[in-house]
Amino acid sequence: MATKSYSDISLDGLWKNNPALVQLLGLCPLLAVTGSVVNALGLGLATLMVLVGSNAAVSLIRNHVSDAVRLPAFVMIIASFVTVTELTMQAFTYELYEVLGIFIPLIVTNCAILGRADAFACKNPILPSVVDGVMMAIGFAVVLVMLGALREVTGQGVIFGNMDLLFGPVAADWKIVLFNDYPDFLFAILPPGAFVGMGLIIAFKNIIDDRLDKAAAAKAAPVEKGSKRVRVTVE
Repeated sequence: MATKSYSDISLDGLWKNNPALVQLLGLCPLLAVTGSVVNALGLGLATLMVLVGSNAAVSLIRNHVSDAVRLPAFVMIIASFVTVTELTMQAFTYELYEVLGIFIPLIVTNCAILGRADAFACKNPILPSVVDGVMMAIGFAVVLVMLGALREVTGQGVIFGNMDLLFGPVAADWKIVLFNDYPDFLFAILPPGAFVGMGLIIAFKNIIDDRLDKAAAAKAAPVEKGSKRVRVTVE
């Protein structure tokens, strides 16, 4: 199997094969905890740690694990990195860990992570696997943050609230109030608002893809040469 170029791997993770927008994987935590930017960013960073670590480990053992125990081995690896991530968050961002709750240990069952281990890491060397993990995780995190920002703004009229939960006291003043005396829009804060927001983001990506495809098709279309008309004057 020919290894993809790093540019193709990056483009797949960020856009063409984005786990949230294209594969539609890992939607349970994505829709559940993205009520604010800090929640989304915290879950995104946790996913990044697990995805990069598991991809690297799976790539290292890819030639030493039989097909019979491949998937159980991958799950054990992912569970190990989730445990490390969970303990790290408990040590450094305990309040945010409490907010995210069960969705941190549930990263073990995130189909996006197991899917990358089975579809890419177990078939490629360690460096491309790490790059794939980084780009897929960044693509996933970007969607998380976009959805979190959209829900935080429409739901509360603010953005970057409670960022000190992730970055400490230095981020206590990062909150930006966009609308004064904004009445909270409960629908946007609750999970149903997440479905609507996610649908809007996917629709926006599809519109961009459609326009890019049309532009590429127009550019690739052969130029038809018109026949020259000869003007004849009769005296």
